[in-house]
Amino acid sequence: MPAPARASPRVLTVAVAASVAVAFADSSIVVLALPDLYLELGTSIPGIAWVITSYNVVVAVGAFVLLALARRLRTRAMLRIGFVLFLAASVGCALAAGLTMLVAFRCLQGLGGALVLVGSLPLLAGLTGSPSRGAVVWTAAGTLGAALGPALGGLLTELFTWRAIFVAQAPIAGVAFLAAFGPHLADVPAEPDEPHERPSLAASLGIGLVFGALVGALFLAVLMLVAVWGLSPLAAAGVVSAVPVATLAVRPLSAALPPRLGVAGGAALLAGGLVALALLPATSEALAALALALCGAGLGLAVPVLSHATISPGHGLTRSGAWSIGARHAGLVLALVLVAPLLAHDLERGGDRATLAGTAVILDAPIPLSKKIPIALDLRNAFDEAQQGEIPDLSQPFERHGAASLRSTRADLLGSIEDALTRSFRSSFALSALLAALVLAPLFFIRRLELW
Repeated sequence: MPAPARASPRVLTVAVAASVAVAFADSSIVVLALPDLYLELGTSIPGIAWVITSYNVVVAVGAFVLLALARRLRTRAMLRIGFVLFLAASVGCALAAGLTMLVAFRCLQGLGGALVLVGSLPLLAGLTGSPSRGAVVWTAAGTLGAALGPALGGLLTELFTWRAIFVAQAPIAGVAFLAAFGPHLADVPAEPDEPHERPSLAASLGIGLVFGALVGALFLAVLMLVAVWGLSPLAAAGVVSAVPVATLAVRPLSAALPPRLGVAGGAALLAGGLVALALLPATSEALAALALALCGAGLGLAVPVLSHATISPGHGLTRSGAWSIGARHAGLVLALVLVAPLLAHDLERGGDRATLAGTAVILDAPIPLSKKIPIALDLRNAFDEAQQGEIPDLSQPFERHGAASLRSTRADLLGSIEDALTRSFRSSFALSALLAALVLAPLFFIRRLELW
């Protein structure tokens, strides 16, 4: 019947776009689940960080390998293998019994993600009937997925468990897998032997810097909300949802602005949001959400234009797509490598400051000396026993000495400690803001900078 035939490409387009969004979201989707992963798997802070880093490293390396092999690969085979790997790895992650198994499946998921992201560009071109329209759908799905990742992961973790993050991904990959068998994708080499535009190095550098800066909004901010401010995954997801909401809100403005102005304004908003996070005067979910909204608006303005500049809608669609994907995830990995040791160092110093601040609050509190000294000693021990970069349970010293009778002092203490530890994130947020500001440097060297 003609009606289902017309509807089928639309359904498959939605499924493939959803798989692209999920593959990009996987870069940060487990961030709000890290505390649960840490406790359930009994690992360390550096160990649990590999759940995030491994996926991004493999996607970046895989994309650059596919870039070199584009003329030898066949599109259908690449997509089918990619969807199967992504589906199987998602199930494996959901069933993982330990950190090593989880990281191994995350690497496999990253390989599948690289194949899906690269191969989905020509597939979407076939489904939408135009390389340009296919690239627009691919870019929009990727931008929204990257922004939505932490909030979606936090929601699933709070409602179910961290394993639900990966369970939810499997059927999306399964439905998208069907699109690789349709008539919309010819079984031809992924990259035809025809002339094509070379990827823009300046645009690739720009998009890599943008995604590097997003480490501040999608990783640092989430860690601060959950580990320092003590928000639940659901509450933190509510705060972080300001990123995708703002990203969607500025889409009409992104299309209306001149491309260079859009990228410059996006970089400025992203940098401004990160600076605002660095200078938060106190623990405030409202101010954090406002700062993250600026980051989301910057993402929505800059990424579509830079993505269009790195992807050629004509010849070389697969090759330029692989280059764009590799640049994005290379920027994420580089930022993680730079930020992680800086944050660990600052948190260690922040722990010392927090201990001193907390001790001062206890000594000034109107409570018996017989309780002041034990609480102060327990507080010091809690920080001493914590691993580098780990924030201990700050309520325990009070629970052992009658929290109910010390409620006011406990609130003052936790407030002073949270403020001290929040300030430990300033240098890392500032570094992320610097990466966003550096986007302005290659902006003037991008020749092809327009929207389709």
